[in-house]
Amino acid sequence: MSIVNLSAYRFVPLDDLPALRERLRERAEALALKGTVLLAPEGINLFLAGPPEATGAFMDWLREDPRFAGLEAKASPSDDAPFGRLRVRLKKEIITLRQPQLRPIEGRAPAVDATTLARWLDQGHDDEGREVVLLDTRNTYETDVGKFPQAVDYRIARFTEFPEALAADRSRYEGKTVVSYCTGGIRCEKAALYMQAQGMERVFQLEGGILKYFEETGGAHWQGDCFVFDDRGAVDPTLAPAPPTDRATP
Repeated sequence: MSIVNLSAYRFVPLDDLPALRERLRERAEALALKGTVLLAPEGINLFLAGPPEATGAFMDWLREDPRFAGLEAKASPSDDAPFGRLRVRLKKEIITLRQPQLRPIEGRAPAVDATTLARWLDQGHDDEGREVVLLDTRNTYETDVGKFPQAVDYRIARFTEFPEALAADRSRYEGKTVVSYCTGGIRCEKAALYMQAQGMERVFQLEGGILKYFEETGGAHWQGDCFVFDDRGAVDPTLAPAPPTDRATP
């Protein structure tokens, strides 16, 4: 497979959005990359595809900016670029929740890495003996493609429905360890921060999301594939494009 697909995000204050958008667009176009980059006052979220040397050069260039130093990108292969063009967009939020009091740029939620979560699922509890509740923060059309079969799935159509669904179900999580998860980490990080702000304890995000979990565990305890927002439709636990199915699209 000759194409590398990058997924990366970071919550970080950005106050030069129009100028940053032009710099990012110019650099990505010069490297013939395709995909989507979202910029907002709260940070960056990117999905880019191209040959390995081009994607590597772009990330090296981006990390020269101190705000993006050390930014880790999750990579998966494909034969062709799953995007038709390049878009660099300005938004109010890089992942829309419409909870203005929540400020992810002020600090991350606690995270659990993939191998630790797999071990917790193997043993049936966390390292302190608490029951582990997995919480899928994605939309219905994503969870239908694949998920942890024991996870809570609120069957939401958009992330903005998450606070109301959670409020109606708070008692489920009392005395338990909660691990929120999503495709690449951005949505479950914001969800975990929101749950903390609501006074919930023992809340973690899955570090790097499902894609990192696939990379590090091969998809242990997972059922199905993982929906992705590009022309691949989904990737399997090896991070290869999954065979086409009748899966729903957003």
